[in-house]
Amino acid sequence: MHPLSTRRQFIQQTTRAAAASLLPWRAMSASAEAVDGPQSLRVHAQARGLLAGCAVVPEKLADEPAYANTVAQQANLLVAENAMKWRALRPAPDKYNFAPADAILTFANAHDQRLRGHNLCWHEALPDWFQSTATPANARRLLTDHIQRVAGHFAGKLHSWDVVNEAIDVKDGRPDGLRKSPWLDLVGPDYIEIAFRAARMADSTALLTYNDYGIELDTPDQAQKRAQVLALVTRLRLRGVPIHAVGVQSHLTAGEAVPGSGLRDFIRAVGELDLQVFITELDVSDQQLSGPVPVRDAAVAKLYGDYLALVLAEPNVTAVLTWGITDRYTWLDHHHQRSDGQPQRCLPFDADYQPTPAFFAMRTAIDSRPPVLSLLGS
Repeated sequence: MHPLSTRRQFIQQTTRAAAASLLPWRAMSASAEAVDGPQSLRVHAQARGLLAGCAVVPEKLADEPAYANTVAQQANLLVAENAMKWRALRPAPDKYNFAPADAILTFANAHDQRLRGHNLCWHEALPDWFQSTATPANARRLLTDHIQRVAGHFAGKLHSWDVVNEAIDVKDGRPDGLRKSPWLDLVGPDYIEIAFRAARMADSTALLTYNDYGIELDTPDQAQKRAQVLALVTRLRLRGVPIHAVGVQSHLTAGEAVPGSGLRDFIRAVGELDLQVFITELDVSDQQLSGPVPVRDAAVAKLYGDYLALVLAEPNVTAVLTWGITDRYTWLDHHHQRSDGQPQRCLPFDADYQPTPAFFAMRTAIDSRPPVLSLLGS
């Protein structure tokens, strides 16, 4: 049999099995069950000592009432999808535009929500002027000045910062696993330590986080990357670098390999370093799934439920954020399009702001977490 046919049959069998096992979630999502107020994700999360939320776009908060209401009802922790990245904040080397990010903070304060900063140092989303301006002679100062200005602007107002984002790429072949990035080329491997120390000088209260993707599965590649991330944060701790958490992005794909004991052991090892873990960018792509919407939804919901049950069993996992709140605006439709042209159904609310089976899977998994006395890192 052709390998593609075998793979297609496997995916179809998997999605049919998932649909059969998730009939209660399917029924609830089609009913009129309340999902706001006491039945919201934020209230259920708070009862378990957990922060739960999503990435947001300030323009949607201002201009789309359904979007704003859903975010207000469901989240007690927000993160800017793009508004705090270099490109958004730095239209010119000597100019900053804080207005969109400030709008998110204003919204969060108005709805009793916390806000994460994302991010202070990344190899992507750099402004157009960066390539012609940054040099080995000035890059260290450029990085520290940016962090001092941006983290200082929000000092005392944020729950946490993704200080360094996606610094590991084992495919680049370095023994330390570091990604070959502009910051590595211009500053050297100590740019990571420089960034964390600058962030702590600028803001003495925010939890400082290293954030990365592709470390959730038990595949050889992801296990290797996970080991390098653990080695990195261990080095930082041994050097007395101020780091408080590791972000596990959690962009998952239904119908492919699933997270397992490797991630659980990683979370525990991070906990032994006295670090929290945040699930920072959770979504579940249905790109690989065929069949009708209810079957796809069931497979996506099952992965949400299984994944959150796995990670939330660990007490140092203290926050869960989805990358968006509604399928209407998911990044996956632009970067991981389905071959049949249908939109992705990957988030807890669909394009019409109705709860998907993933919503109920999330809520059930949150409810299964043993309660703790207080919100860690709140």
